[in-house]
This record gives sequence, structure tokens and C-alpha cells, in this order.
Amino acid sequence: MIDTRLKVFISVAHNLSFTKASQELFISQPAISKHIKELESEYNTCLFERMGTHIQLTKAGKILLDNAEIIIQQYKKMNFDMNNIQKKYGGSLRVGASTTIAQYILPEMLAKFMQLYPDININTISDNSRNIEQLLKDGRIDVGMVEGISRQPELKYTNIMKDELVAIVRKGSKMSELDEIDLDTFKSIPIVIREHGSGSLQVIENYLHQNNLRLSDLNIVMSFGTTEGIKHFVEHTETMGIISIMAVSHELMENRFKIIELKGLKMMRDFAYIEKRGESIGLQKIFKHFITDSYKA
Repeated sequence: MIDTRLKVFISVAHNLSFTKASQELFISQPAISKHIKELESEYNTCLFERMGTHIQLTKAGKILLDNAEIIIQQYKKMNFDMNNIQKKYGGSLRVGASTTIAQYILPEMLAKFMQLYPDININTISDNSRNIEQLLKDGRIDVGMVEGISRQPELKYTNIMKDELVAIVRKGSKMSELDEIDLDTFKSIPIVIREHGSGSLQVIENYLHQNNLRLSDLNIVMSFGTTEGIKHFVEHTETMGIISIMAVSHELMENRFKIIELKGLKMMRDFAYIEKRGESIGLQKIFKHFITDSYKA
């Protein structure tokens, strides 16, 4: 019912790439180009400025993008309102989640949600918390779930689950003979952490600050973009990793890792559901109710 060309245009405008739009929409690149050319022909203007291998929006393209996003949102609301008459829910929802949540929490959430709403199609994207927040502000996703302590004023945060960051070492390593270490010892141990922009690192920095410490006081030997990367590295080295306890539960049961208590440093955090400020509408409202009713901390 909605003009497919607008969906294609929005994807190209957000990605600033015909190739990425093709991958995102599962449409061939020639078809992407055809839709854009049709729009440019209809309005007798260029929507993108080609600069070698890169493109950017023209003034006309920016105007069309602003209006196209409003049209898409209004269409989604209309579609939801009409289907709501018969309590028939369908459509698509774009969900972004920080790396830890996407890997260890979200799959089970979505499996349960799809049992209740089989006609709702969910597309997911995983990135660190900072980037998920930016994607939501940019309109690239409809809702998100993040970790960490940062709060963007344009977004609304609802805490849904508690988590703890723990220090792990390889079972059988010299450090695995310890049960607890003080902060002075902690500073000298080779540490592996998540990358800048991750919610996990924000939490670590916050707790260090509360103990008059900084990241620069630690012996950080490596940072990874994923928790799995940290686990694999620690498993093959004499290092300590700081990760979510949810991410290591199976390995602890298999006796592959050991948690070392950090004296005076218990790093708790919240997982939060995020949305743009204002009233939740349509499928976002249904998804929010499901998440908060099922998991709210």
C-alpha cells in the first residue's frame, strides 16, 4: 500500500550507500537505482550528489527525507489502528540492542514475543550502547535495549533487568588459585575489557571513579568489540576479563572459568529499554508492554 520507492529512498539516505540499502532491504542494487531514478524523475530533481564512490543528500533529498519519514510513521500508525479493530497485529519492528543484550538476552525475549504475535516481523541490529542510542535518535531503529549508565535527554529509559559485571580468569591459571583480590592487586593484573562506547566500559569507569581510580590506573592489555572475544582471549592467556555474569554462566558450569571477587568493587548495572520521548504508538507500544511486563527490574 505504501510507496516502496520511499522505503528504498530512506534506506539509501540513511546508509548513504546503494549497496548497503540493497543488503538491508534484500533488493537487488539495480532495483534500488531504478526506484531512486523514478523519484528523481517524478520531482525533476537530483536527490543525491555523486562524489566518486560516495554519495550525499542534496537539499531536495533532505526535504524529501524529512517528509518521507513522517509518511512512513503515519502509515505504520494507520496500519496498526486499522488492524487493532480486530485485534490483529502485524507489520515490522526494528529493534536495536547492545552487544551483550543482543547475544545473551534478546533471542529468548524475541522467541517468546513471536509466540504471542507471530505476524509481527522483527528486524534486529546489534552494536555498542552508544551507537544503538544514536541509531534510535536518527530513526534507524524503532526501539532499543542498552546497558550502561549514560542517559541521552532525547530518549526515554525504562530499566528492565539487573546485571553484574564480574572478573573472570581461566580455570587452571595461576590467578585461579585466588578467590578474592584487593584493588591494589587488581591494578597490576593484565586486564581485558570492552571497547570505548560500550555500556560495559561505562559501568567499569563509573565504579573505578567511585574508588578514586581511572582506567589508566589499570594494566589493560587488550580491548574487544564483543564479550565472546574477551572470553576466547582469556581462555588462552594469563589475563583477567571483565564481562557480564550472564555471558559466562555456561562456562562456569563447565568449569572453564573462575570468578575472582574484587574486594570493595561489586559492579552492578541495569539493562534498559529505550525509546524516543513521547507516547509509544503502534507496534512499539505492544513490544514495550511485553518487555516491561515480562522483564521489568
